[in-house]
Amino acid sequence: MTPVNRARISRFLVVSWLALWSAPSAPPGETSAGQTPVTRTLSLPRQDGSVRFAVIGDIGRDSQGRSDVAKQVAAFHDAFLFDFVIMLGDNVYGADTPAAMAGKFEVPYKPLLDAGVAFHAVLGNHDNPTVRFYERFNMGGERYYTFRASGRVSTRTEGAVRFFALDTGYLDLPQLDWLERELSSSSSDWKIAFFHHPLYSSGRTHGSALESRAVLEPLFVKYGVSVAFSGHDHFYERIKPQKGGIVYWVSGAGGSLRQGDIRATDMTAKGFDRDYQFMIVEIVGDDLYYEAITRRGVTIDSGVLHRPGAPASGASPAPAPAPARVAPAGASPARRPTPED
Repeated sequence: MTPVNRARISRFLVVSWLALWSAPSAPPGETSAGQTPVTRTLSLPRQDGSVRFAVIGDIGRDSQGRSDVAKQVAAFHDAFLFDFVIMLGDNVYGADTPAAMAGKFEVPYKPLLDAGVAFHAVLGNHDNPTVRFYERFNMGGERYYTFRASGRVSTRTEGAVRFFALDTGYLDLPQLDWLERELSSSSSDWKIAFFHHPLYSSGRTHGSALESRAVLEPLFVKYGVSVAFSGHDHFYERIKPQKGGIVYWVSGAGGSLRQGDIRATDMTAKGFDRDYQFMIVEIVGDDLYYEAITRRGVTIDSGVLHRPGAPASGASPAPAPAPARVAPAGASPARRPTPED
């Protein structure tokens, strides 16, 4: 073979390889005809002793999207071993009898419940207040409550990260007094609030809950709340840092979706309203790593947030190991991945 022919063949192989790897894929939330869902990866640090949790919102509607999200959360749990989930309200639509709760919640989330993952819920406007007595929601019969997390274990004892679960459907004086007492007495560096109605949202359907913002934001700023998660608007949005450097998330597409509902505003850092989604979060020291993922396993937003008010770190963020492979939802991995994989 002449040198010229060898060069032509080499160019052909390179062009063919690039064509295969640059071929357009289906949009997030869709799968091409005959296409098998591909293996996804995650890149959170997965450090020993970190606080890890998932975030799901508005999962109460019995939809295919809800089922797909539940399967995908379980698939990511196999690679990212979180121990608890925070639920952002509208957890159960309609009947909430024991049989209904089993079918609407325990069946789709059975793999996580069987793995010992704890779920911590708040009330949404579609929730019967009596669901606070449902044992699986870990509300202790209360409309609002607090717990701490340390070393990937959620508990109501001491720890490094404290969560404040609020009932934004009824922000009465007793709840606000309780919140101020709990915030002022907390020694945790990370104070994380979660509730249903977003204080900041670009949604056309609901948008920002201005009355709730007026009473909650001053307490958040005064007592050093770091981040807040909410649902209600059925899409994903990460808000630019607001007063006190607080970052607010809307993650309300765990079972309901409003496509095209995000308005163009100057407060959106990242918005996505094309598919159902959930989040996974890891806290390592003064850094919070986050990843928002669709029901198809596609990452739509990710990054790291340095805790507001924390000293600037001279060291690099916690190094991430090689990205963990996440088996397609519904597939059974050959073995349980470890943090070192």
